[in-house]
Order: sequence, then structure tokens, then C-alpha cells
Amino acid sequence: MINKFRFVGCSSKAHHQTMISIGSQRLTIDDFFKIVVQGEVIQLSQAAIDQVALNHQFIIDYAQDKIIYGINTGLGPMAQYKIEAADLKDLQYNLIRSHCSGTGEVFEAAMARATVVARLIGFLQARSGVHPDTLHILQKMLNKGISPTIFRKGGVGASGDLVQLAHLALNLIGEGEMFQNGKSFNAAQLLKDNEIEPLQIHLREGLALMNGTSAMTGVGIMNTVYAGQLIALSVALSSMLNELMKSFDDHFSHELNQTKHHQGQQAIAKFMREYLATSKLIRHRPDVLYHQKREEEIFQEKVQEYYSLRCVPQILGPVYDTWLEVKNVLENELNSVNDNPVIDHEQKNVYHGGNFHGDYVALAMDKLKIAITKLTMLSERQLNYLLNPKLNGVLPPFINAGKLGLNLGLQGMQFTATSTTAENQTLSFPMYVHSIPNNNDNQDIVSMGCNAAFMTKQVIDNAFDVLAIQSIAICQAVDYLNCKDQLSEGTSALYQSIRSIADYTVQDVPSYKTIAQVKQHLLIFTPPIQL
Repeated sequence: MINKFRFVGCSSKAHHQTMISIGSQRLTIDDFFKIVVQGEVIQLSQAAIDQVALNHQFIIDYAQDKIIYGINTGLGPMAQYKIEAADLKDLQYNLIRSHCSGTGEVFEAAMARATVVARLIGFLQARSGVHPDTLHILQKMLNKGISPTIFRKGGVGASGDLVQLAHLALNLIGEGEMFQNGKSFNAAQLLKDNEIEPLQIHLREGLALMNGTSAMTGVGIMNTVYAGQLIALSVALSSMLNELMKSFDDHFSHELNQTKHHQGQQAIAKFMREYLATSKLIRHRPDVLYHQKREEEIFQEKVQEYYSLRCVPQILGPVYDTWLEVKNVLENELNSVNDNPVIDHEQKNVYHGGNFHGDYVALAMDKLKIAITKLTMLSERQLNYLLNPKLNGVLPPFINAGKLGLNLGLQGMQFTATSTTAENQTLSFPMYVHSIPNNNDNQDIVSMGCNAAFMTKQVIDNAFDVLAIQSIAICQAVDYLNCKDQLSEGTSALYQSIRSIADYTVQDVPSYKTIAQVKQHLLIFTPPIQL
């Protein structure tokens, strides 16, 4: 089910209504969101801390007379070089500093916090050999609203998000810059001001911080949250459009949709029925076409609606199914050990493998962006239906409430929606199949997971632009047709919500600020029907 998310922005306030305990059980996406965006205070399970301490002590003892990658060996293709005991800590610092090579924009605060939460949850699995100090520093950063400076570009998602997480590690050792309350500070000074001691390397904290999928997972979970909001909004807008066009109710009926055995299709149809249950505009086909004799040779009204109205369950159904799958994959990744090597103090062994590889997240993000692009395409087609009088038959061109010819209505908005949808179509090329070997061919097949996550983020951001324009157009149509009192309770709530921001338009006015305001509103709007 799509949960009741409210996007209120990160908070560093000292007082919170609740405290979330992490480490004792699987962290849900719901609680992840509360920590990242609502700024809920976290406390660490003492039992989990104790296990981390045992794990750390085990690897210290175990590594004394053994060759273990990343502890007393070089890294990557230089693993054949043994590192002397006196240089072990320097190796970790060198690893962190040498990989701080990110470029491009920095992670916005929510995405940076999401990365920190994901890294912390990974360490709480007690399989990375880190000292408990690492946990406490990450906890304090989150509770005090401190965000690391992480650059979007750099990682290839094979040994995890090496470059992105190197920047996180750099901040933890008190170097570079960090953010608090939207302002950038010297990391060492900011940590000192907040009474946080910089991380001291004990054994393998550098490699542990950098190995893993925490950046792509953090961004991916936020994408999943916003994608759920888009699906909920698309169902609401699609339902309202069907109302405006006085559609027949059989295409979202239980009887029709139960004959197709897909969970998503049946769910979307059910949500539409719930939305439209109190509508005074939706028609029952037998009342119009079955129970009375029609003598016309040519019917003025359509016997069947256009696909963008009639096929909503079949179009949004697979989008919803994909979202459920992606949500499960991301929650699994969040609660997994994604390090190498994996240090098992219970089995008294160290396992070398590839848990840091980001293919699960990369593929999930590609699936999600394709699904959201299709949602965007549906929105754009529904918008076009509203704006074209030859299709809808009841509205003026571009829902122009002014003087036709002199005024242009919503014509300009459509260009933005169409071009943005086209951008989403291009961005939907999958990163999952775009591996390029690197690292002296040590990383000979990679996931590009962080790239995939940020491309998906862009697709989702674009989708909100298109749905904002669609929302404005639908409300314009409601007022032109003077049917707001005939809307269902659910769609009326959405109408009233948009009308609190965007006015009915008669004279031509610039719309860019209104679109931006409606978009921001849609991020926090709680649809009456929760998917």
C-alpha cells in the first residue's frame, strides 16, 4: 500500500514528538522517511551496538596472522601488495582521500541524509568490522541535522558507491565541508561546534565506509517514496478526468477487471471505484445504452472512451506492480550487508565476495523510471485530451475561458508538459546494461547504480512538473463546465486543494510560478484514497 507521506523538509530541531530505535529490527521505508525528511531523532539498539563491538574485536584478533583484503593488503588490482603493520591505518586514510574525486552537483540534504541512514543500517548488521564509534558519529550527524557533502558523479556502483561514500568518509574524519541548516561549514569546525569527535581509524573503517550501495540505496528509497506519491496523484487525476467526461463506469468495474489476473490492474480499478463512488457525473452504461431504445444512426456521444480514460487500470496497473516490486528490493537492500569482505564473528570467518555490487538497485531504478515515464505519458495524453476540443467535444481549445483568438488559454503549458515527457522518454534508457570496465579491469562489469538512481530522480522530478500542469488544466475544466458540486468527495478534495493555489484563468498571465507552486503542493498533498 502507498503510505501517507508528507514531504515537509529536513529538520534539525532539538525536540521531536517521537524517537525511532534502529538496529533491533528491519527498518521500513516508512521509518526511513521519518528519519530522513521529518528529522525524527534516532536511538541505536544497545544489542546491535554490542554485536558491532564483538564483530570489531573479532576482526582485530582474527587478522593478526592472516592475509585479509583491505586490512593488510593493497586495494583493488593492487591487492597483491602486502601492507606493513605500521602502515595499516595510513592505508585507510589514503583510500578515503584518494577517492574523493566526485564532480557535479552535491547531494541535496534529504539525499545526503538518506545515504547516511543507509550506511548506518548496513553497519548495524554487525558484519563490517567497524568500531562502534562509527555508529555514534553517524547517529549524532543525523540527530543534529548535519549532512555530508557528497557529489553526484563518480561512482560506477561495482565496489559500491566508492566515490560518493569516500566523500562521506572524508567528512567523518573531519576533512572537507559539511552542511547544517542549508549552510556549508568546514567539517572539522562543524563537528567541533556540535561536540562530535572526528572518526579515528581503528582497522578498516575507511574501506567499510566506502564499500557498499548506501548512496544509490538512499537516493533509490527517496525515489520510491516520491514515485508512490505520483501513482496516488495519477489515479486521482485520472478519476477526475473520467468524471469531467461523464465516462461510463464499466471500465473500472470489479466485474471487468477481475477477469484479468494482475494485482496492479485490479488494485487501480478498486482505487478508482473508491474515488468515484459519490460522483454525480459518472454514468452507468446500461442506463444509457442498454435499457432504452436508441434510434440514432450516428451517436453524438462516444460509445467507448479514449484509451487514456478507459485503460487507466491497464496502464497504471503495471506501474503500481513495478512500484511494489521496487519498494521490496530497496527495503531488502537497505537492511542487507553490502560490504566486502563480510566479517562473520559468529562463524569465525571472513568471506570475500561481491555484496557491494549494485545491480539490484540499478535494475530496480531502471524499472521504476520506465514505469514513471509511462505514468508521465498517460498524464500528457490526458492533458492533450482536455486541451483538444476535437477529442473532448465539450471544452474550448486549450480550455480558453477568454476570447478565442485573442487569448490563448493553457496552450503554453502544454509545450512544457510535452517536452518534459519527451525528456523522460529519453532518460528511460536503462543504465543497468551500460557497464564499462575500469579499475585496471578489476571491476570488469559494473552496475552504474548511482547513475541509475539519479536519472530516476530526474524522471520523477519531471513527472511532478507534468502532473502539476495536468492538475491546473483539470481544475480549469471543472470551473469552465461548472461541475465542481457534482464531483466525488475524493476528487473534490483534490480540486479544492489545487484551487487554494491556482486560480481560474480567463486573461492570459505568466504561469511558471503557479506551476512551481502546484508542483510543490503535490509533493505534500495527501490523496483522500490511500493506495
